[in-house]
Parts: sequence; structure tokens; C-alpha cells
Amino acid sequence: MNVPDDLLFSASHEWVKVEPDGTLAVGISDFAQEQLGDLVFLEVPEVGRELMASEPCAVVESVKAASDVYSPVSGKVIAANTALVDNMGQVNSDPYGSWLFKVQPHDKNELKQLLTS
Repeated sequence: MNVPDDLLFSASHEWVKVEPDGTLAVGISDFAQEQLGDLVFLEVPEVGRELMASEPCAVVESVKAASDVYSPVSGKVIAANTALVDNMGQVNSDPYGSWLFKVQPHDKNELKQLLTS
């Protein structure tokens, strides 16, 4: 899979895309979805929830295992992609086009702690 070069990554395999308005879209990497296998369950954080960097805030579950998704930065959840709950295969087929939640970051300097592609 081609990894978009405009994404940032956490060590725990979450990706971050900085949107034009400064908000952040967050998803799981191709490597993460490949390790999990076919996804069967997704729990995303509620809109309005305040997150701390590295805090578990979502869950993805496959036929193999369940895995926490960690917030790559501190901020407020402004959107949750609940449409994925009914179409989990989209995360497997297009992990970099399937954001799980969006965050309004509290401190954009936290992005400096993330990795490039």
C-alpha cells in the first residue's frame, strides 16, 4: 500500500492528517489493520470528549483480537466516524481514507512528537 506522505504517525500505529482548518483526522495505519485482520467491531469516542495524548479512546476488534486506539494528541473530539460501524471492511480496504475520529488539538506542538511516513 502507498503511504500518503502528508500523514503523521504515532508509535502505536495511529495516523494523523492535519486538515486545512487545523483539526486532525485520526485513523489506524495499514500495518495495524493488517495485523488485526478483518475488523468486526469499532467503538469511537463521543463528540465533545476531551482527550489526553496517548490515552486509549477507541477500540477496533477483529476476529483475531481487540485493540485500543490511542489519541496521538491532546484535544477535543469534534467528529466521530460512526458510518464505519456499519462498514468495517472500509478500514481494511482503505485505512488511510478511513478516519475514525477528528480532534481539535489543544497544543499543535504535540505534533512534533509524531513520526513522518
